[in-house]
Amino acid sequence: MNNARASISPQALARLANLQLLARTVVEGFITGLHQSPYHGFSVEFSEHRPYLPGDPIRHIDWKVYARTDRYVIKRFQEETNLKSYILLDTSASMAFASSGFNKLSYGTHLAAALAYLMIEQRDAVGLALFDDQVRKLLPPRSVRSYLSLILKELEQAAPSGRTGVAEALHRIAERMKRRGLIILISDLLDDPSGIISGLKHFRHDGHEVLVLQVLDPFELSFAFPQDARFRDLETDERIVSQPWHLRRAYQTEMRKFLDGIKAGCRENGVDYNLFETRQPYDLALMEYLTKRKRLY
Repeated sequence: MNNARASISPQALARLANLQLLARTVVEGFITGLHQSPYHGFSVEFSEHRPYLPGDPIRHIDWKVYARTDRYVIKRFQEETNLKSYILLDTSASMAFASSGFNKLSYGTHLAAALAYLMIEQRDAVGLALFDDQVRKLLPPRSVRSYLSLILKELEQAAPSGRTGVAEALHRIAERMKRRGLIILISDLLDDPSGIISGLKHFRHDGHEVLVLQVLDPFELSFAFPQDARFRDLETDERIVSQPWHLRRAYQTEMRKFLDGIKAGCRENGVDYNLFETRQPYDLALMEYLTKRKRLY
């Protein structure tokens, strides 16, 4: 995507006045960068013609075809897919980490807002769950435009707190979902990998499709802290002093093992997985969502 608006950094977008303006800017910039609008075909899509039959509404006659062929034909339309999606956003304290003033929860919140905006514009139903080791908020899916304001209000009020408990939260959310849909998990996933995969398997067992968007700060991947540093656990307040350069190689090895384990578990259970750094544009995640949606419908 070469469109200028589509390449605006998350940090720059964060300066916008409110979440709805940010979401609209992200989505409109993303759409402008596509060769074909993703709105085409996601609600009522023109598919083909058929001969006019007595009793058919006259308003559905294609008069342009009649002018060319002198035949009455009817535009046949496909019904709305009415996809139901659930955005699950991790608001645990670990999401507050930031190496450059823009934390993971801000990135996740803005990404969730853009996804919700895009879904509502497509007339798909979208719901929202906020969780740490408990489910803090659960809004059922709705497709009306007015519902977006409620979702954005909850996202604006989201603050990092509580311990990470991805597995527990996923199981509790899965138990409360009555209808199958698309689950979009936004989290740093800094928890026990086997528990996370167990929670994702619960959704798959219930017939849901799942898209995982793991969000990490660049320094959580590189451990490129330049000098001796004091580290504080954001969930337990435990503190240690360390020499990052001395630990960097071992840390990177363990991080690769952790990420490989998450990816392998997702792949084995039919879950789509993507890793994002907080400096990457949101349109990359929006494209993953649209790709997933296209496969479903």
